[in-house]
Amino acid sequence: MKKPISLLLSFICLLSCCTLAGCGKKKTSEVYFLNFKPESASVYEELAKKYEEEKGIKVKVVTAAANTYEQTLKSEIAKSSAPTIFQINGPIGYNSWKNYCLDLKDSKLYDMLADKTLAIKEGDGVYGIPYVVEGYGIIYNNAIMKKYFALQDKKTELKSADEIDSFDKLKAVVEDMTANLSKLGIEGVFASTSLATGEDWRWQTHLLNVPLYYEFLETGDADIDPTLTGLDAKELKYKYYENFEKLFDLYINNSITKPTLLGSKSVADSMAEFALGKVAMVQNGNWSWSQISGVSGNTVKADDIKMLPIYTGIEGEKGQGICIGTENYLAINKNASDEQQKNSLAFLEWLFSSDTGKDYVTKKLDFITPFNTFSEDELPNDPLAKEISRYMKDDSYKNIPWVFTSFPSEAFKKEVGSSLLDYVQGNKKWEDVRKSITDKWKSERM
Repeated sequence: MKKPISLLLSFICLLSCCTLAGCGKKKTSEVYFLNFKPESASVYEELAKKYEEEKGIKVKVVTAAANTYEQTLKSEIAKSSAPTIFQINGPIGYNSWKNYCLDLKDSKLYDMLADKTLAIKEGDGVYGIPYVVEGYGIIYNNAIMKKYFALQDKKTELKSADEIDSFDKLKAVVEDMTANLSKLGIEGVFASTSLATGEDWRWQTHLLNVPLYYEFLETGDADIDPTLTGLDAKELKYKYYENFEKLFDLYINNSITKPTLLGSKSVADSMAEFALGKVAMVQNGNWSWSQISGVSGNTVKADDIKMLPIYTGIEGEKGQGICIGTENYLAINKNASDEQQKNSLAFLEWLFSSDTGKDYVTKKLDFITPFNTFSEDELPNDPLAKEISRYMKDDSYKNIPWVFTSFPSEAFKKEVGSSLLDYVQGNKKWEDVRKSITDKWKSERM
């Protein structure tokens, strides 16, 4: 009688194992979020608990160690219990992980984007959703601008900075302000164009972004992100190099510092000049608020800090917005089960639209998000963050993406910065700058 009992017990055991494991066919509905930011790990773990309490769905958070995300993702994505939510580093990251990215064009998460041009797209598909953004442009002190527009003998017809919507208008205002420095109580219109080694990224990367964006937009496929066009470009036509020169010259010729001395100036110098009310404008991004507010003797009121687009005189620039971008995009694993995909999207939608999620995003993660679910009161409490949000939410502006993520190398950027320094010191003509940029791009891509 022992054999039948033994067989019965074996069958019961096998049946039990199949029930627990789904006989190898049933996938878990758990959300698995592979986090990129180690500094945010504890916050995401708190959020996962909150979500499980509210919705009954378990969210597993795994955080890659600093500078190991790509390596960790490569290891985890190959497992049977792979991440259902992962992050990609812009168009470059998408190229590496496109075979795992679900098309999100019909998702509520994509619909929540205030500026849909920020998403990573290919053809008709949407494969990466930005979750934190930054932006840069020409920051200005509106108190000084108002003083200028109130001058009785000013040469322009404009009545406020809001009317500046082209390079020609910007140039007219700036040059007239330079003619009235003493009346305005400033030492220059623009802060120093910092060109010290390692301090020139605002020009060799951020300013160059604008003319190259327009070039990639024209030379690439309309259905492809211009950043991807830049990644594939073996050579530059550099069609708009004269437009780069126009704005760069406007900066250096209406600056607090003589062009020949700009090689000794740092970003910290220029931000202090702005914070102390010595100048009216400075090109930089929302990250500079901490520098402005932290300067001892700061005279600029938060309510007076605004931002203009970087106008260069390229045809069709009316309606151009500021440069907005990120290197942080969320993707959903297309190899996950339908239920996992649904639950993963539901978690992200909750994170960026529920009261609980938004409170964490704003107060603990300190993100400027690109989603239209956040009101002005739910933004980080600084004036430049509010300017970024304003440009993203205003459909009358076409903001410029960060195509500089497609630049060939750090060596290329350094060459641009070095050439600009030679230019301001009188050692190169602008044609020489153009040639150094195109030659270096080509040599780095060959």
